[in-house]
Amino acid sequence: MTGHEDLDANYAVAFDGALPFGERPALLIVDVVVAYLTPGSPLYDPAFETALASNERLVAAARAAGVPVIFTNVVYQPGGADGGLFYRKIPALKLFDRGSAAGAFPASLQPLPTETVVSKQYASAFFGTSLAATLTTMRVDCLLITGFSTSGCVRATALDAMQHGFAPFVVSDACGDRHRAPHEANLFDLRAKYGEVVTEREAIALIGET
Repeated sequence: MTGHEDLDANYAVAFDGALPFGERPALLIVDVVVAYLTPGSPLYDPAFETALASNERLVAAARAAGVPVIFTNVVYQPGGADGGLFYRKIPALKLFDRGSAAGAFPASLQPLPTETVVSKQYASAFFGTSLAATLTTMRVDCLLITGFSTSGCVRATALDAMQHGFAPFVVSDACGDRHRAPHEANLFDLRAKYGEVVTEREAIALIGET
């Protein structure tokens, strides 16, 4: 039997572990901003609109349960000198130059004044930011991770969450990508090697148990 014949069985030989959900979770919403939600934007895809609705429900559940909600966005100085090779590689990142309306949070998903917003320049919400220290101070031990895009900033953030000791639980319905294939492939790989993947319904149930 080859991996092409039965992918799940092939991976289960080596990747069959599972991470327990923690006692002090937080909801981490990665880059759910206007640039991904506006038709005509180079980053737009209808899949992001469906994921936005899922994020809205998750935020409501987390706030009702007293689970911390943390938002990330991307902000560059004009010209992107602080974005390095990432900014050079992806021309669409110019949408996130400081002051651009494309980098704003949508009206339906605004951070509360008491909630943390982490501004970043690279894919992972942990790289070059204070996120790990903030989570440690809050005594968070696991993260429900959502946002845009699954194959980019969500994946990078989930990987770094695991490497920093915060069990990542990626919420599939609340993530989006430009195409279903990379979305599903990255969720498969994250589940196999780096964390857990749960549905919105499962995530809300986990929030309710805290």
